[in-house]
Amino acid sequence: MAIYRFKVTFEDYDDVSREIDVKSNQTFEELHAAIHQATGYNPDYSSSFYVSNDQWTKGEEIAYKPNERKVNRGVALMEKSKLSNFIDDPHQKFYYTFNFDRPFDFHVELIKILNETAGVTYPSVFKSVGEAPKQFGNVLGSTVIPPTSEEFDFLNEMEFNPEDAEDFSEVKDTGLGMAEEEEEESSEEEEDEFGNEFSDNEGFDDDEYGGGRKGGSHDDY
Repeated sequence: MAIYRFKVTFEDYDDVSREIDVKSNQTFEELHAAIHQATGYNPDYSSSFYVSNDQWTKGEEIAYKPNERKVNRGVALMEKSKLSNFIDDPHQKFYYTFNFDRPFDFHVELIKILNETAGVTYPSVFKSVGEAPKQFGNVLGSTVIPPTSEEFDFLNEMEFNPEDAEDFSEVKDTGLGMAEEEEEESSEEEEDEFGNEFSDNEGFDDDEYGGGRKGGSHDDY
């Protein structure tokens, strides 16, 4: 029986890989389970292999726990699909997405075809490099504490300190009073200036203009 050795690598974690030996007549479901036995993940999530080219372009899909839309489309099922039926190249590639809700993407490449070794139970992990990332990380990354009240507390939001109010009480003269006094003085000066300019006592002598006429007579002319 021919044995396929696949190198499985995370698309986003180049330093983590697994090499897994699988019989050619075993199914994609068995390879799927072997990958997650090697990574420590729970394999019981909707996933898919895609027949791919050297650029990892997705082709025909082989699905595990497909949704209704895929079932109606007639997608191939992992439990019914033998590996040998999808191997056309000695370096055949499969793009593999595990758990569509919180996906991990993998590159699965056939790197060697071997003969079966007696006494070995397949699938078998031949080589393991690096520690796989956690299957379910902390999505939020931190704990968010909701406010105790929906009302906006202005003083608390502005970090108001009552002692700060004392600084305002010490400022007794804001300058507004001085400005009002200056305006009043300026107004008085303008009134005096115009009053002096048109005063009857400046440059007009009663004796010189008409003052003599009151006591005069026609005999003077």
